[in-house]
Amino acid sequence: MTLQKKATVISSSVAALLTLIKLSIGIASGSVAVLASAIDSVLDMFVSIFNYFAISNSEKPADKTFNYGRGKIEALASVIEGTIITISGLFLLYQAIDKAISGKISSYVDISIYVMIISLTITILLVIYLNIIAKKTNSMVIKADALHYKTDVYSNVAVLASLILVNVTGYEIIDVVVGSAIAIYIIYSAYELIFNGVLVLLDRSVDEEIVSKIEEIIKNNDRVNTYHLL
Repeated sequence: MTLQKKATVISSSVAALLTLIKLSIGIASGSVAVLASAIDSVLDMFVSIFNYFAISNSEKPADKTFNYGRGKIEALASVIEGTIITISGLFLLYQAIDKAISGKISSYVDISIYVMIISLTITILLVIYLNIIAKKTNSMVIKADALHYKTDVYSNVAVLASLILVNVTGYEIIDVVVGSAIAIYIIYSAYELIFNGVLVLLDRSVDEEIVSKIEEIIKNNDRVNTYHLL
């Protein structure tokens, strides 16, 4: 099994574990922030599973049907992942607004705090691991996965802070505000994944600065007389 595949299997397993923990507490407590984090973990799990199949296909060699191989499947996966993140962010924003209107009260706040501390620790370790694999393999899918879980770290910190403040002050509006902020941040974080993936799919040329450096290297090579179609 390649490093990329191994990384997606690990991230899928971690996401499944976090989903089980946070979803049960989120539903029981009624906290928008915890539920937001739980839904994000559900999406993480499915995205990581999708990434496994994307990497498996991108590693296949060129053939009569795909003359240049299937490398762009990674870029396609990045676009799909970004789209899923955006949809999840919109749903979480809806949940926060619904709680603000209905005036629901959170429960089991103490247990929720402990759950989020555990979740935060596990997610940080996963991000460190994925970043190491991304640097070794330069895989676009693993980079996207690492960025995704990095946003989870920030959201987990926000959820934890929200739960502590709600527990201390009793103001449920804090949960609503934090839940909304996480939703907006999730939507914002998805933009880069979609944008970069689309550029790869459209075969965008490299930056002019990089082209200039390549030209300079070619010109400085005594064995090269001329070049064209760079």
